[in-house]
Amino acid sequence: MERSEIKPYIAKRVAKELHDGDVVNLGIGLPTMVPDYLDPSVKLTLQSENGFIGLAAVDPEDPDAAYIVNAGGQPAGIEKDGMFFDSATSFSIIRGGHVDATILGSLQVDEKGNIANWIIPGKMVPGMGGAMDLVVGAKRVIVAMEHTQKGAPKILKECTLPLTAEAQVNLIVTEMGVMEVTPEGIVLKEYNPEFTVEEIQAATEAKLIIADDLKPIE
Repeated sequence: MERSEIKPYIAKRVAKELHDGDVVNLGIGLPTMVPDYLDPSVKLTLQSENGFIGLAAVDPEDPDAAYIVNAGGQPAGIEKDGMFFDSATSFSIIRGGHVDATILGSLQVDEKGNIANWIIPGKMVPGMGGAMDLVVGAKRVIVAMEHTQKGAPKILKECTLPLTAEAQVNLIVTEMGVMEVTPEGIVLKEYNPEFTVEEIQAATEAKLIIADDLKPIE
């Protein structure tokens, strides 16, 4: 798979996990690509933890476009029926369980559903942002990330980086496959036909459970 194809491939598959009427929070980076691949019949409400609901693509005709940014500081737009509010209200929505799904990138995920996605020790970062609240408050946590980092596995037996939260990840989608986190471990449910199951396991530190109804990603 060409490197330029990886992120769109992941985003396209994640989009199939979202449903009409869902309230969804998107992490920065790859997750922001997901709405581009939604079925036109699926109507979502996108929430941004920096204080608005009804996140939309940038409208260059909007005179206020220069003043609207998403949680990652990138230019954004807002739906006509969207609204802005303070951070306290935004996090009340998240902590109150009103977000159906959050889609996040990650540095590491392990077989217990632990997630580490905010810091590498020794490197400067602006802070954890809303990730700690999102992974606990959202009804479903979907990790969208590349399977490895410079050849090193990112799906581990146990995370080695500081955790964002424990046992909160529900689904992992990478360019190699779709994996569900269960009490028994990580179940490989779908695979990219460009890779064999053996190649996927070799790129994964955690032991994968192969689903009886394993199928290729469509």
